[in-house]
Amino acid sequence: MGKILNIETATRICSVALSDNGQVIAMQESNTKNSHAEQITVFSEQIIYKSGISFSDLDAIAISKGPGSYTGLRIGVSTAKGFCYSLDKPLLSIGTLDALAAGIIAKMKEAGEKLEDMIFCPMIDARRMEVYAAVFDAQLHLIRETKAEIIDENSFADLFKTGKKIIFVGDGAAKCKAMLGNHEQAIFPEEFLPSAAFMAPLAEAKFNKQEFEDPAYFEPFYLKDFIPGISRVKGLRD
Repeated sequence: MGKILNIETATRICSVALSDNGQVIAMQESNTKNSHAEQITVFSEQIIYKSGISFSDLDAIAISKGPGSYTGLRIGVSTAKGFCYSLDKPLLSIGTLDALAAGIIAKMKEAGEKLEDMIFCPMIDARRMEVYAAVFDAQLHLIRETKAEIIDENSFADLFKTGKKIIFVGDGAAKCKAMLGNHEQAIFPEEFLPSAAFMAPLAEAKFNKQEFEDPAYFEPFYLKDFIPGISRVKGLRD
């Protein structure tokens, strides 16, 4: 059991949640683009203040490790490491797609859906028609490992053959909907995006098992190498 500060910055969503024993007790988040650097510490301070505790009362810091935005992940991980060093607290890492899958599975379960008839495909938007995606069953067991892939009309054909409904969520799901939205087995819940709240039960489980990261060496799961855009500043172009 622990009080954990959960940080999610892998996409345009900047989300921070405080959890106690795996339950979210305070949260702040925003989907304003390119706002992570200015919001993440403010959100952290606000939820700690609202909860009536101090940073020293935390038991661990959890970070969404990716895949996702290179810049977002760097900001989130740097902030999490800073908290760990300054507070002398352990670091936990949670897969961004794992947390997203856990969130939609919990929501479907609360709605009374037949989870055994479903498989879950969380997606993070990448470049053009590419996404970072993984596939899970209703027990959050990994069916297909995380990978980058180009979405076309033949995507996930092997999964459709199972006869189960495929639940597509995340900010990459819109690309998939454009190609597969007419398939009767493809389900696209509206606006189901990454949130630090989804990290809470997974972080609690890791905390109880003491599956900590070494802040000195931990790096985000980028999945692909960062490719910088062409500089628009005169004199910096090749």
